[in-house]
Amino acid sequence: MKIRNIFFLFLAIPLFAFTTVHKFYVSVTNIEHSKTDKALQITTRIFIDDFQRVLNERYDLKEELTAEKDLQVVEGMMQKYLTKKIKIWVNGEQKTFNFLGKKYEEDVTVCYFEIEGVDQVKSLEIENAILYEIEEDQQNLVHVKINNTRKSLLLIKENDKGLLNF
Repeated sequence: MKIRNIFFLFLAIPLFAFTTVHKFYVSVTNIEHSKTDKALQITTRIFIDDFQRVLNERYDLKEELTAEKDLQVVEGMMQKYLTKKIKIWVNGEQKTFNFLGKKYEEDVTVCYFEIEGVDQVKSLEIENAILYEIEEDQQNLVHVKINNTRKSLLLIKENDKGLLNF
């Protein structure tokens, strides 16, 4: 009897494991003010497979992101997508950012941006709608560091905009 129960347990555990597997949908954006450069330095981290999927659906990207066969085309698509999905207002004025490039770290794409000409930050408003069109459960974390003060926002599809005062 005991052996039969143990045997059943070994058969049942894999079944339960597959029913509880759940992918976590999140991007992380870090924004930091550099007083010396008078700029906001921004990094955004997005899972490669999710980024691949949205670029394929939006812009018909056929190659794997990490293959890096046509860098200019792929980075152009990334820039186009991200500039539509991320909006930033500094002290009430909407700013445009420069796409500086990207790199891959394990299963994540790290994109680098910069907003130049920012002497000081009194308020920062961020709209981040990355990947909402392909995943309802997507969450976008935004971490901001201004004048050694750290603040964070958790943005979801129903509330994709936040305001931070410094």
